[in-house]
Amino acid sequence: MDIDKAAVFLVGTILTSMAFIIIVVTAVAINNIIHKYWKSWGWKFFPAFIYNDEEQKENLRQEPKR
Repeated sequence: MDIDKAAVFLVGTILTSMAFIIIVVTAVAINNIIHKYWKSWGWKFFPAFIYNDEEQKENLRQEPKR
């Protein structure tokens, strides 16, 4: 491997890493914007987590009895 191929490999690796970091930072920023302005429609897809009684909700918040 001569110096030209090694330099191209190094620059390619650095640019690929920077592109990946930019993609991740952009995804996090978009996620934060969506989370800030997102209004839930109140749909419940997991019936096991729906509690109709306030007592059931309160029992979940308490520490377990030993």
